Amino acid sequence: MRHESIYLAGHGSSLPAPSAVAAAVEQGLLDARTARQTEALAVTVSDGTSGPEFAVAAARAALAGAPQVKVDLLLHASVYYQGHDLWAPASYLQRELLAEPCPAIEVRQLSNGGMAALQLAAGYLAGSAELDGALLTAGDRFCPPGFDRWTGDPGTLYADGGAALLLSRRGGFARLRSVVTVSDPELEGMHRGDDPFGAAPFEQRPVIDLERAKQAYFARVSTSFCVGRVSAGQRAAIKTALAEAETELAEIDWFVLPHLGRRRLTATFFDPFGIDPDRSTWQWSRSVGHLGAADQFAGLDRLRTSGALRPGQRCLLAGIGAGFSWSCAVVELLD
Repeated sequence: MRHESIYLAGHGSSLPAPSAVAAAVEQGLLDARTARQTEALAVTVSDGTSGPEFAVAAARAALAGAPQVKVDLLLHASVYYQGHDLWAPASYLQRELLAEPCPAIEVRQLSNGGMAALQLAAGYLAGSAELDGALLTAGDRFCPPGFDRWTGDPGTLYADGGAALLLSRRGGFARLRSVVTVSDPELEGMHRGDDPFGAAPFEQRPVIDLERAKQAYFARVSTSFCVGRVSAGQRAAIKTALAEAETELAEIDWFVLPHLGRRRLTATFFDPFGIDPDRSTWQWSRSVGHLGAADQFAGLDRLRTSGALRPGQRCLLAGIGAGFSWSCAVVELLD
């Protein structure tokens, strides 16, 4: 979807202190081979703060950067447990952050949730000239007993924290040139495996094991089938977003990518698209870890607060989530 009248007006992140990967290896929490493959240095680890609480802190920073924006929609993206059962975290964020009522909705598209929320919000705002802004948040805490951040998904190390992005029709620091989402439901079984449907969380196994689910899926379909479909989905999302933004890949100044391990990033982005890692958020993200649905919002926040982004530059945000879905957005920096 091409956009000329949607702007990025505010941004923010809230991350706890980092925990060194080397220390996790020494403690036997992570094997040395996997650590070498990821090339990760640290992951941020909460001492008790929940995902929604991190999202609130990040959103406050985003709102403070553009106090003139009236929020007409709040979308909260999450991956893991949000701290309460049968509870609406989006409503909690709305109560904590906004003075006026508006639709407050949770988006559950796993690691692509933040980017999916971006597309939904852009379409919502474009639908009426009377609407002003949309607040997008994401936050998670990946912790025991149900999740092992070091081994739950070999090749990616999971981190705690939250991030937020504020959209507006009235103006902002960047223009949203395009945002595209591609999906392929043929791959949904990769994260379901061969387990039967359960009646309650963790009924099948007490700790999430994504590798076991993948191997069960690969036993039914070929690995080449999966690799080909994943590659095709990612390429379609990026190609379409660039075309709708009337931009070439060589014209992109910065790439905000998922916080995956180096091996996965190389196979998914660096090699297929010829992306220079130094033009991406990789060097920073390797000291943060995978923030679930918050990677892209946090990465953009980091680029802007560090002074890396300059007026006139174009930035590509890419997301991928189990299901499978791929999202890509192109933004143009204005100031």
